[in-house]
Amino acid sequence: MQAAKTAAKENSREMPNILVVDDEKSICELLEITFRKEGYRVELAHNVEAAKRKLESQIFDIVISDVRMPGASGVDLLRLTKEISPDSFFLLITGVPTIETAIAAINTGADRYVIKDHELVDQLRRAVHEVSESLKWKKEAGYLRRELRRLTGLDNILGQSAKMRSLFELIQTIAPQTSRVLITGESGTGKELVARAIHENSARSQAPFITINCGAFPETLLESELFGYMKGAFTGANENRVGLFQAAHGGTLFMDEIGNMSLAMQVKLYRVLQEGKIRPLGSNEETDVDVRVIAATNKNFEKEIAEGRFREDLYYRLSVIPIQLPPLRERREDIPLLARHFLERFRKIMEKPIAGISPEAMRHLESYEWPGNVRELENTMERAVALETGTEISLQVLPDRVAGYATSSVLASSSFSSVPLPTEGVDFEKEMAGAERRYLLAALEKSGGVRTKAAELLKITYRSFRHYAKKHNL
Repeated sequence: MQAAKTAAKENSREMPNILVVDDEKSICELLEITFRKEGYRVELAHNVEAAKRKLESQIFDIVISDVRMPGASGVDLLRLTKEISPDSFFLLITGVPTIETAIAAINTGADRYVIKDHELVDQLRRAVHEVSESLKWKKEAGYLRRELRRLTGLDNILGQSAKMRSLFELIQTIAPQTSRVLITGESGTGKELVARAIHENSARSQAPFITINCGAFPETLLESELFGYMKGAFTGANENRVGLFQAAHGGTLFMDEIGNMSLAMQVKLYRVLQEGKIRPLGSNEETDVDVRVIAATNKNFEKEIAEGRFREDLYYRLSVIPIQLPPLRERREDIPLLARHFLERFRKIMEKPIAGISPEAMRHLESYEWPGNVRELENTMERAVALETGTEISLQVLPDRVAGYATSSVLASSSFSSVPLPTEGVDFEKEMAGAERRYLLAALEKSGGVRTKAAELLKITYRSFRHYAKKHNL
């Protein structure tokens, strides 16, 4: 709705540009006065050569030309226009209508053929108005297509950090493929945006992109949602219903929170991924489906598999191409870019004259940990814009958890005086390796040797824990 309003405002400010070509100066002046009064931009030419020069130097939405003029004719100009400016609407006018001229005009590509008589101005006004309306809707449709592309493609994933640049490159590399993708990351990191970007940059972009939150449905309902059902399959099944796999045929099915799926449902999904067939509830027949599955979760699958909550075979089916999204706190250099982006969006929506973010407020935004990631930052900026009465976002309108965040804890960890440095210096890599080994041993001791629990204590993935354990021969 907002995009449509913006497009309408832009189109209302951009009236079509008209070129009038006629050797009769009185006709040119009459049409110039008529259309300028209605807000159109009008240029005049009195012969084909002058018209050609204007067409080569400007863009005209509409060309109105007399047929008969000294030298080259209006039909000649029509041919030139189709070469120089093929998107221009061309209206031919004549005081001596003949069948031959009309046929030549139509065959050459004239959009309208108008006779010079006492109704000339009214006829041209109606024709220009119709063309203007058509142009307006074409421009709006183009704007909405671009906006949709922006909202669903890479343009809507913001970041300039090294981690985000690597992500953009990965998306562009894997999008043309048909391999399944598993996106992992904390809540609010933009997993669905990445899935949409992969779909929109793939050969399946014209086919459906369908999403389902697997954690929002109980097992029996999730099965009917995914695979569909036949009439009478269960109480309340009063008609046949197509499942999401069939609805997404030829396109992409994004399965969010797949880590919440029950083990019984995991078995059924594995079979579909292995065989490419689904069987609706209550049916004895299988149906082929061509669907690219992109799954997402905020859970640690290695831990889920180790503790028996997720099938290892299904994990490998889903994670042909794994993507790990970084939390916002690991790409703090992107926070100013994201904050300004959200500021600009909400400033326009709320029509508030806020020009920027104060340095003090920005420092707090950059130092805060953002457990809710980009989604939390977006909500924070929306609240700040709504509450701000000045010309820049101040610290006072930020939530207490952000405005009151103890930046001293951040500063203390990097304080120059907190770690004594000997005058002769230290072997940095050796010191860091020693610290790593001490933490690994402490975590193993506290977890009773259970490595998944040790990894959890250190707040790292089990895969990372195995890497460090191997590095230190533990």
